[in-house]
Amino acid sequence: MTAVSDTGTDFTLLHDALGQLKDREQIAERLLESSRKHSFDPDTELDWDAPFEAGKWFWPPELVSLYGTPMWRRMTEEQQRELARHEAASLASLGVWFEVILMQLLVRHIYDKPLTSRHVRYALTEIADECRHSMMFARMIERAGAPAYPVRRLHHNLARVLKTVSTTPGSFAATLLGEEILDWMQRLTFPDERVQPLVRGVTRIHVVEEARHVRYAREELRRQMVTAPRWERELTRLSSGEAARVFSLAFVNPQVYTDVGLDRREAVAQVKASAHRREVMQSGARRLTGFLDEIGVLRGTGRRLWKSSGLLA
Repeated sequence: MTAVSDTGTDFTLLHDALGQLKDREQIAERLLESSRKHSFDPDTELDWDAPFEAGKWFWPPELVSLYGTPMWRRMTEEQQRELARHEAASLASLGVWFEVILMQLLVRHIYDKPLTSRHVRYALTEIADECRHSMMFARMIERAGAPAYPVRRLHHNLARVLKTVSTTPGSFAATLLGEEILDWMQRLTFPDERVQPLVRGVTRIHVVEEARHVRYAREELRRQMVTAPRWERELTRLSSGEAARVFSLAFVNPQVYTDVGLDRREAVAQVKASAHRREVMQSGARRLTGFLDEIGVLRGTGRRLWKSSGLLA
């Protein structure tokens, strides 16, 4: 995207950039119509009482953090499936954490906007979706018989700061980081017949509804990276890079290794050294990083932070 002059003299560049933006209200109306047609109540949509099927996974093995490592090859298939069950619970816990952050950021976003606008109405619709998703993920953790895995206290408190001080473009950049990598993994999960039907059902609902959330966030972030002042765009580059670094560290809680009887230190070291794991994470982030690069987020120190996170090749 063409850079926008901060001097206020290059009106041609500003006009060209604004010309690429789509009408907020038209986008919101389309998203509202999709919400009316394709929204789900997990409590009634999914069979929560059905017994789990013997020999099936709670997460595709290729997406388990240790997959392909020496430690993975030493594990029995039963141990591998047990690790997958705990990692599914860890990712669902991470998902709830992100959803709660996102809901607060969305409420802040619409606080000063016209309450009868379609843009605000869709934001409220998305908040309702995220409430259902959070309850759905929590119920899945409980049903799977695994513990919840909260993020480290440091990351929990860093997010508290983010929720308080984040600007609008920073909020939407963080939203996309939390949504798109998990969405990529879930798109591989819900059609995978090796995976437990309940997990496939949860991921299917989330993928369908999350597609709208991603569209909303992308369009708004694109708008903000054109219209925001220079200092805010620079802050967005830095904050998104730091969020990527925290996200990569928090993605799987290392307590899962201890809980399934593995040497935690060795497991963490093997995950860090795993070329397969690095490729999985970068593949999950590729569509997002391509978009962020296009709209000017991946520049300068922010880009270096993204590279240090391991999510950007």
